[in-house]
Amino acid sequence: MGLHERYARLLSDVPDVFMAGRKEREDEIRKQLSVLFEGMMKAVYKTEGAQLSIDILSTPQVREFIESHSSVLDSSFEKVKMSDAMRKRLHRSDFIFSGIKTFHELNEAFPSLIDENGERKSFERFLNDVRSIDQTYNSNYLRAEYNFVTASAEMAAKWDGFMQDGDRYNLQYRTQKDDKVRPEHAALDGVTLPPSDPFWAEFYPPNGWNCRCTVVQVRKSKYPATPHEEAMRLGDEALQRDSKGIFRFNPGLEQSTVPAYNPYTIRQCRDCDINTENLAHVPTNQLCAACKLVHKMLEPYKVVPTKNGRVRIHENHGKGETAENVSVASYFAEKYGHEVDLLPNPSHEKSADVFNRTLGIEQEYKVNSKPTKSAIDNEMRSAAKQADNIVLRIDSEITLEDLRNGIRGRVNRCINVNSVTIIRDNKDVTYTREQILGVGFKIRQEDFK
Repeated sequence: MGLHERYARLLSDVPDVFMAGRKEREDEIRKQLSVLFEGMMKAVYKTEGAQLSIDILSTPQVREFIESHSSVLDSSFEKVKMSDAMRKRLHRSDFIFSGIKTFHELNEAFPSLIDENGERKSFERFLNDVRSIDQTYNSNYLRAEYNFVTASAEMAAKWDGFMQDGDRYNLQYRTQKDDKVRPEHAALDGVTLPPSDPFWAEFYPPNGWNCRCTVVQVRKSKYPATPHEEAMRLGDEALQRDSKGIFRFNPGLEQSTVPAYNPYTIRQCRDCDINTENLAHVPTNQLCAACKLVHKMLEPYKVVPTKNGRVRIHENHGKGETAENVSVASYFAEKYGHEVDLLPNPSHEKSADVFNRTLGIEQEYKVNSKPTKSAIDNEMRSAAKQADNIVLRIDSEITLEDLRNGIRGRVNRCINVNSVTIIRDNKDVTYTREQILGVGFKIRQEDFK
């Protein structure tokens, strides 16, 4: 079954209530996405070859479209109260969904580059011919998707709250009890079970496009539990039209606005464990390759090429010190094969510059260019506020005695400092706190390797 046929079946008999009647907002979204769609088609028009390259997903025009589409879905639950962790996961889900959807739009548009005579069309004709793709995906389908994401996010937030109480209360399925309720969903009204019952993993709302069902907590003494077998039978009947099992998911349990298996993916996606921590997944087809790339686009780190090891820079890493930190991180990567992340630096708090994944510790990098003991002390004092493990790169002609005194004095006053690594003349040495404060501690040239 093709994508459009599958979608047509899923959307059959579904009330069209996009954005709860906010026509002005819908028009604004359509205008925004149409402009970005045109920019995305310019990227398609520039492609060469007989097959669309997956790499087009990471071009600026396409990425901007994906981010904008994802933001539209995010906006559907911006006022819903939920934990920061849940909101982050739902935003991630929207981005992945938008990326895979965009992949389908690009794939569908690409063949339109060539006319009936095998010649390349003018851009104006190509754009005119693919306008219907924009309308289908970013108006017709988006209506149902927006409503589904809204419902999923609201129900995910509720599930988060339910989990705080465990099985203290039962959960009860409820419909809106009006003439828009689908008969098969109406049969579920009143089903009552504890949160731990497997029923909720499959039949927790939303149970389809534009499903308005909900779940509430009820007292066990007032509402007896529905027999599990009866609840499962009613659930199966409620989702009998969903022969593929696409909607048998719980957005709260899966921390996702859209199930992994949806109209833009395949059944195998449901059991795929690809994520930003496990990108060893080997693509088996174009869809898998696109999914892997979309997941990588979520990762806000840029990799700095080194001969050995790896350095990754977060997009929000401190702008004023990035060059120095990259230099120090690259030193450790190339010399020791370290995996080093340059972290984001929130403006509202002091935090470490670096997470050295090889050593498993946070570090603060400082570069000293003044040959005085007080300058070393100042660098150490600043670094100690941000991390327990300090790296000093010495770009001055300071004596080893002054370097030793500056470090020892500050470590003695900062009880959190665990280690200090010194880089000088492209050599380094690391001292522990115990060594620095030990009797007879000295920094010797022969210590550097």
